Amino acid sequence: MIHCKLCLTDCPELDTSTLQSCNCVFCVQCLRQYVQLAIRGGAGSAITCPDPACKNTGTLLDSELALFAPSDQFELYQRLRFERGVQLDPSKAWCPKLDCQAVCSVTLGTEGKPVPVPCPTCHAVFCCDCRSPWIDGHSCSQHQPLMASSEDSELSSADTDAAIKQCPVCGVYIERNQGCAQMLCKSCKHTFCWYCLQNLDGDIFLRHYDKGPCRNKLGHSRASVMWNRTQTVTIKKLDENYLHAVRSWLTFCSDVCVVVMFRWSVYWWASASSC
Repeated sequence: MIHCKLCLTDCPELDTSTLQSCNCVFCVQCLRQYVQLAIRGGAGSAITCPDPACKNTGTLLDSELALFAPSDQFELYQRLRFERGVQLDPSKAWCPKLDCQAVCSVTLGTEGKPVPVPCPTCHAVFCCDCRSPWIDGHSCSQHQPLMASSEDSELSSADTDAAIKQCPVCGVYIERNQGCAQMLCKSCKHTFCWYCLQNLDGDIFLRHYDKGPCRNKLGHSRASVMWNRTQTVTIKKLDENYLHAVRSWLTFCSDVCVVVMFRWSVYWWASASSC
């Protein structure tokens, strides 16, 4: 019998699978559930071993994803991964014309200056930064007066009050219309502070808001944050038998402040509530 770290049960060896990149073993049912949830919520990012204690930080191979996910979901993952690669590659850009959407090559300008990008399919020419049609004397500020660039992290009143900012990692524009200051980019899954764009990926307890210029700007009371981290949720197994209650491990807030519950050892979409 093999002990599965996800459902915490002992399974026959024939009902388990070993990940090739890290040799971690889980039951097939749990891996199917995990892979399908990761595809739907991962936006094309790499799907890693579901055990956070994995020493090798294994990544599931395409052959494993194809085994544990239906063909339509695997095709969705491949498409999302390609789109994510284009978004994160500074030398590539999508043509902004809705009836085209071709992938264009970007020749980066000197000193970060915007440059024109020609589309090889529809022959439109657009700005590499703001994606607006390129004309002589082009200025991105003419098309995006409310956007604050992620390159300037100074806490000026203009940057703090900007309605739209760029993700510091992938550059995707994000609008914050309500909710707290902890932002989760839906494109690259990077977590950052809305006010100063500080990286919050490793700041589980949000100590960033305890001191400095962003002190007390989280938007939640400390008690509510800790409550969301310690409340218990019930996980339901695939065979509809209830498992034990486990503690939520991490809270991510997006622009609508949706709380995503995490299992003790691996994330599951167990429940969601508004904070």
